Amino acid sequence: MKAAVRNRLIAIGSLLVAGGGLAFIAFGNLGQNLVFYWSPGEMLSKGSSAYGPTIRLGGIVKPGSLHWEATHTRLQFRVADNKDPNTPSVLVTSTEVPPQMFREGIGVVVEGTFDKSQVFTSNRLMVNHSNEYRPPKEGEKEHQWKNTLNEGSSPTARNQ
Repeated sequence: MKAAVRNRLIAIGSLLVAGGGLAFIAFGNLGQNLVFYWSPGEMLSKGSSAYGPTIRLGGIVKPGSLHWEATHTRLQFRVADNKDPNTPSVLVTSTEVPPQMFREGIGVVVEGTFDKSQVFTSNRLMVNHSNEYRPPKEGEKEHQWKNTLNEGSSPTARNQ
């Protein structure tokens, strides 16, 4: 076989492999593996199409909605678009221990599924926080600055 013929066959073979890979990507149902990132308002506006797929829901933990049952490792709270009390919100349930910084009013991203009962079941919980470290204040005891899931998560309730 001549070198020119061999090079053409290699080029054609390479193009067929590349075309097959591109066709797999284009028609291989990759949409089923996508994770959507929505705010509560966007997710609620999708209606029944939001039921089932894996979603990352981002927003603010609505003040007054946090309920933690340590004995059953069950966490319930509402995620809202913003801090306005009338903004759309979604009830979130989780059975994992939340991050230490988790509290009302903080930005969160939860990953999970939304169902017809309008409850978002989370299997992953992440908090948004600044990159600035705040050391404990003078005289502040360790349990006061570490515990963020106290009843009434206001700073005065945590410092007592």
